[in-house]
Amino acid sequence: MSMSNVAAPGLSPENWVANYADNLFKYAVSRVSNEELARDIVQDTFVSALKAASKFQGRSTEKTWLFSILRNKIIDTYRAKAKYREVSIDTSENSEAEDVFFNTSGSWKRDKYPQDWTVNLDSDIEEKEFFQTLRGCLAKLSEKQRLVFSMKYLEGMDSEDICKEMGITPSNYWVLIHRAKLALRDCLETHWIKK
Repeated sequence: MSMSNVAAPGLSPENWVANYADNLFKYAVSRVSNEELARDIVQDTFVSALKAASKFQGRSTEKTWLFSILRNKIIDTYRAKAKYREVSIDTSENSEAEDVFFNTSGSWKRDKYPQDWTVNLDSDIEEKEFFQTLRGCLAKLSEKQRLVFSMKYLEGMDSEDICKEMGITPSNYWVLIHRAKLALRDCLETHWIKK
């Protein structure tokens, strides 16, 4: 059976790789911070899209439809990682990281107090540099922090759903998000923001 026999009107599966593979890959690698995994997810996206092509109703563009499938595949990847991993989070874990930012009374240290970022992302070059640095900073997070942060801020999942998927309590969730934000801020200020 040829691809054109299974595709609904408005779809051109024979052109998907040429037209969309690069953009799908860039999106996936920015979410999972692993090129090999991103390639696998894109491949799974094309296979799933091909299987579901006869159900395409044309309510969106072909590109939008493929990106929707890709986003679901990325979320499935997060779920699979959470499911097959024992997720027990000690709230004292990585407390040395917080010591970098706060004094013993819990106040910001003078040299670590959040600064205003005077960054202009109007330039395509600056935007590209920022996202490249952000990907590098995300890769430095612990896997639990990266998963929770990505599910919340890159995939837009609800915190309650993330807790269910990861098998964690809301307080564990907030500890992970808090530490991820602190670490990302510090990494971005060190590697990208010019103070």
